[in-house]
Parts: sequence; structure tokens; C-alpha cells
Amino acid sequence: MIILFDLDGTLIDSTDAILECFHHSFDVYNHAHPSDEKIKALIGYPLDEMYASLGIKEDKVWDFVATYKECYRKISTQKTYLLEGAKEAVKLASSFASLGIVTTKTGLYSEVLMENFGLMHYFYVLIGREHVQEPKPHAEPIFKALENFDTKGEEVWMIGDTKLDLISAQNANVNSIGVLSGYGNKTTLELYTETICENAYEAIKYLKSRK
Repeated sequence: MIILFDLDGTLIDSTDAILECFHHSFDVYNHAHPSDEKIKALIGYPLDEMYASLGIKEDKVWDFVATYKECYRKISTQKTYLLEGAKEAVKLASSFASLGIVTTKTGLYSEVLMENFGLMHYFYVLIGREHVQEPKPHAEPIFKALENFDTKGEEVWMIGDTKLDLISAQNANVNSIGVLSGYGNKTTLELYTETICENAYEAIKYLKSRK
């Protein structure tokens, strides 16, 4: 079995870091701040799409993204936390499956975070935003991750907390589990997957029971 995990809202909570960096970038460019709720509703999308949705003009988006990333690099490890049961989920999953991470976050910073939590060595691959042309919900990130595995005869599962993860799984023709520990709601997730769990640990226990 091959299990691919999303990060934000699935294994980690970096809401504090994300909000602080967004507000920092709006301060730097003297732009009116969106509400925290508007920002959180977009978590999971690429940064450039988030800024565009928050009203930043196309010719300024990448300036905001660069300022955000500079801030995030400095504070991410201090203001990002493992979700409840995440460490147990990864350890249990590694006992019966091969693991990867598929995220829309910058891969370089994501590796630093997972190293900081002492979990990176459980994963064969981490696919971040810079590794693909088309991020989730496109199938490319999942296909890119699967290049690192021998998939013959293996079930493949994508675990994530937003519709982007689940649509990406559909597009890649792999199985999916939606988790309620992050930014998506049950009603929305149920539109894109048949399996919903409270968190990543419950999802892994479900998959182990299928073995």
C-alpha cells in the first residue's frame, strides 16, 4: 500500500504562521487587510491564487508571495504544530505502507518542518509547489509522487482535508480519504470521497483494518 498525505490541516497546523505572514505582506505594501476567515478559507490553494482571490492585482501578486515566503521562512518552525494524532498516524502507517507527502506548500520549507518534527525520514518523497507545473487539484502532484514508488499491484491512497486533495486523487484515479481536522467541512468533502475520518490517525487505523 502507498499512502500520500497532505500537510496543512492533515498532519500539521500552520494557521498562525500563515495568517501572520499574510498580514505582514499586507502591511509591507500598505494594503487593506482581509479578514482571517477569508484567508483561512483559501488555505490549500497556491499562494499566488490566494493573493489573487484576496484582491491583489496580477502585476503585484508575486511581490506579495515573495514577502510572504521571506516571513514564513523565519517563523514557520516556531508557529507550526503537529495535529493531534499526526505523529502516531505517520508511525503506524509506516508499519504497513510506503509513505509520501503531496502539498501545495513550498517543498523546501515543508521538509524543514517535517525534519523539525522528527518525521521526514518516514517519507520516501515530498512533492511541493515548486516540483510541479500544475498544483492540486490537478493530478500532476500525485503522479509526480508516485514516480518514486513501485506501484504495481499496490493500492494508492491520498489523505487530505480539502476538496483539492480529493479532486486531485480523483483526477489521478487513486483512492482518497477526507479528514475533518483541517479546513474543509464534511458536507463538501463528502461530494468527492466515500470515506471521511476525524483525523489522519483514524484514517490510518481504517486503512490498517483493510489489510
